[in-house]
Amino acid sequence: MLLPALLLAAQAANVPELPKEVPATAAMYTVTMMGVPAGQHAIWTEAGKLRAFFQYNDRGRGPKTDSTFVLQDGLPVSEQVVGNDYMKDPVSETFSLKDGVASWKSKAEEGSRKISGPAFYSSMYGPPIESALLARAALDRGGRIALLPDGEARISKVREFAAQAGGKSQPVTLYAVTGFDFSPVYLWLDAKREYFASGSTWQAVVREGWESAMPELIKAQEEASQQRAREQAQRLARRPRGKLVFHDASVFDAESARVVPHQDVVIDGNRIVAMGPTAAPPAGAEVIEAAGKTLIPGLWDMHAHVSPNDGLLNLAAGVTTVRDLANDVDELLARKRRIEEGTEIGTRIVMAGFMDGPGPYQGPTKVLVADEKSGREWIDKYAALGMVQIKLYSSLKPELVAPLAEAAHKKGLRVSGHIPSGLTASEAVNLGYDEIQHANFLVLNFMPDVKDTRTPARFTEPARRTGDLDLGSPAVRQFIQLLRNRHVTLDPTLSVFESMFLDRPGVMAVGFRTVADRLPVQIRRGFLAGNLPVPPGMDQKYRASWKKMLAFIRELYLAGIPIEAGTDSMAGFALHRELEIDAEAGIPAAEVLRLATLGAARIMGFEYQLGSVRPGKLADLVLIDGDPAARISDVRKAVVTVKDGLVYRPAELYEELGVKP
Repeated sequence: MLLPALLLAAQAANVPELPKEVPATAAMYTVTMMGVPAGQHAIWTEAGKLRAFFQYNDRGRGPKTDSTFVLQDGLPVSEQVVGNDYMKDPVSETFSLKDGVASWKSKAEEGSRKISGPAFYSSMYGPPIESALLARAALDRGGRIALLPDGEARISKVREFAAQAGGKSQPVTLYAVTGFDFSPVYLWLDAKREYFASGSTWQAVVREGWESAMPELIKAQEEASQQRAREQAQRLARRPRGKLVFHDASVFDAESARVVPHQDVVIDGNRIVAMGPTAAPPAGAEVIEAAGKTLIPGLWDMHAHVSPNDGLLNLAAGVTTVRDLANDVDELLARKRRIEEGTEIGTRIVMAGFMDGPGPYQGPTKVLVADEKSGREWIDKYAALGMVQIKLYSSLKPELVAPLAEAAHKKGLRVSGHIPSGLTASEAVNLGYDEIQHANFLVLNFMPDVKDTRTPARFTEPARRTGDLDLGSPAVRQFIQLLRNRHVTLDPTLSVFESMFLDRPGVMAVGFRTVADRLPVQIRRGFLAGNLPVPPGMDQKYRASWKKMLAFIRELYLAGIPIEAGTDSMAGFALHRELEIDAEAGIPAAEVLRLATLGAARIMGFEYQLGSVRPGKLADLVLIDGDPAARISDVRKAVVTVKDGLVYRPAELYEELGVKP
């Protein structure tokens, strides 16, 4: 029974030490990631003030903050947050309310406003207890309260529940809060309206001693969420009564990467049944006039972690298929089943199984593999569940890569992932990788002195040093040739690194500037936070590294290495940005569009069903009010999305999410 002992030890090592300054009388909460303890949240009173400590470890990242609140009539009139944010950058945030004037300041924003009634400041870096303070303030005021700097929060009771743990029972109530996200945010309060728990399978906070109750609480939340999803599916997804015709469309031919004008495309059920020059539509058909618009195959996002809201965001953006590269297996399978049954709006999902090794930087997963036997067992399980790929992660022992890749290949599974610590990208390819996730691991191949790539060094060192990379050097040319020889594909997630290298606190994130004003206010604020800490004197280095990373991607493309369009970021909008970055790197717009449609389908072995507009293929199509084959940014102008024969209007989906036209 050595493995369970190793896993328990790894879990314990993953939790940061609680500071001695936290008093023994504090109310304690456990922070979990994928059900595994990862940190703490402590709450206590001191000299009439509410104090809160919050921290967790997510693969070496994670916030650590001390917060102090002064409350009056249940509302904060003073708040101070100090510590560091998720990327370990220092945090100092203040809020005060004096003589009717609210003032706030952080590295992301600064402002003041005169207020005439109750209002609740929503902090940028505050602790989870803040959600309970807001909930109580709204409940005491009829279920709604103004937010600062802007917006309004509304709260409604969803259901009562009896939490069970270790023979104990605790009555708790589930509340839904709107005004912060694309859909309601859930939290649990006890009978005294004190904070009990919040979160999801991915990350949760729960009162200490009640950790085992969290799966049932999440299940109850899911039931509420699924009821909402069923209603959305009935209202927003429509199946034509007869044949559906796109009349007089310019059709993007993904095979030749060119646009064919004046075409009619006929759909019957969930299949394309005909395509040809414009003619009289079949009798009784529903006709969508497409003159002046471009009809393209449904887009693929090759790096997703599917979560609530992703279905609406993706379909509104013209994304009809995603590849999920790490998720809770049970949750993902259940969501996929609901989508296929039509009780939840969503894309097609191609599934990959995820595994990592135990340790202080282990990934957010329960699948922690310490030896070859357990790895092979999980490969067998993943194959049986319909996974088509496995993704290996940073803490996996290097000596396990070759045997696990061999086992996966025998099952017909692709092998990809982060580059395990201690290996270079070249070594991983020689050991059996078919694909590499994230551009940072490509450039780290030429930084062999960066030994431990489990830590945030895998981000900071590429940000510092990629600008100095000589793309004409023998080492770079040999690496490119190795990728060619081994038919390796690349999932660079460039929009992630654009954010890491270029985003700065207080300035709207580069990748979301074109859509920021359309987003709900609290989501928009999040894009002012910056990303990687930028040491003094390193700003231009980071910017030079970004330019060199784009130049490297162009060299890889010119060498014939398949470049995938994957995001690892916000659904829908981030894929649009990813495609724009590919074009900025020098890939022609029509080729970018082919990579995100037929190219993705071919990589995953779905080219006979998806990826191009051809009779006999599945009806996954997007009508664009523009020509993305000439101007890739036109991909943002979807007016109709068809997925599996169901018709969606992006404008309606965005309205459902609170996104402005």
